[in-house]
Amino acid sequence: MGVLGKAELEAMIDEATVDAYGEDEELTGLFTMIEEHLAVPFSTTVLGVEVTVRGIDLTLDGRIVAVCSRGPVRQKIEILELPMPTPAPDGAEWVEAYRHWAG
Repeated sequence: MGVLGKAELEAMIDEATVDAYGEDEELTGLFTMIEEHLAVPFSTTVLGVEVTVRGIDLTLDGRIVAVCSRGPVRQKIEILELPMPTPAPDGAEWVEAYRHWAG
């Protein structure tokens, strides 16, 4: 990640939020793009432990989270705090756009 310039990220944000009124609807637009484009499952490392990202969710308090698992254990991790693997999965640029939007 980090290969897109500010103009490309802002164009993606505009695409995701074109019909949005207010921050809540902008967040929902960005969540929809991440959910549609981010290729899951993929593996990444969190605190030195390999986990599998199984999906994306939008919490009631307005956070986009990755649903992660390791064996039978599942945990939601805020997507802004989730380290992306190298190479990043397809669609990871939408997480980068969300990160830019969230400032």
